[in-house]
Amino acid sequence: MNREPQTLGDGTLQRLERILVARGMNPKVLPDTAAEPDPLTSLGLLEAGMPPRYRMARADHPEVLAWARDVTEQAAAPNPGARRQITNGPSLLMAGVTGAGKTHQAYGAVRALVEAGIAVRWLATTAADLYADLRPRPGHDTERELAAVSRYPLFILDDLGAAKASEWVEEITYRLINKRYNLMLPTLITTNLAMRDLRGHLGDRVASRLAEMTTRVVFETVDRRREPPTT
Repeated sequence: MNREPQTLGDGTLQRLERILVARGMNPKVLPDTAAEPDPLTSLGLLEAGMPPRYRMARADHPEVLAWARDVTEQAAAPNPGARRQITNGPSLLMAGVTGAGKTHQAYGAVRALVEAGIAVRWLATTAADLYADLRPRPGHDTERELAAVSRYPLFILDDLGAAKASEWVEEITYRLINKRYNLMLPTLITTNLAMRDLRGHLGDRVASRLAEMTTRVVFETVDRRREPPTT
């Protein structure tokens, strides 16, 4: 039986993070049970769980900031005195060429939520890594893992459409997106593909739900990784 994510105390969280890091996993949990949490501690946990490249990322795209405000407004405290948490909210589909800054904005959006005082339980992965983790293999409960990913209050799915298309990839993507669509859980998705190409890559069912559940943000056609450094 799958259980809803639970908020953990600081000591338990630290032990859990050490276990996850030792197993090569990235702990993306920012709970807080104190009535007056220390925001610096929350930001410290956020940065510790982020890839080094995006540890100091800040969102500055108007539509990404608007999404963060909407999610913040819909957050609710589970009990009196607790920090507000994500219950449901809108999703974003960020499309643009490689290097346009989509992933940077996604991680920056999570920082914006934490800085707004929201306790965020979240997970980030690339689509290719997600499919690799969910490949059936002995001793690995992929169904339970898919259910857990589907229920994370906030999920970043990076580079959707970059993995090789197959019936299995289409089915896994549909099950993930459909669950989050039904639960109305905020999802940040980045892709290099246009919607028409996503439809061809992942099928009508996935594209239809993405079109309804997300606001589509198109990034400028500039690869920022190739831009010369400013002085």
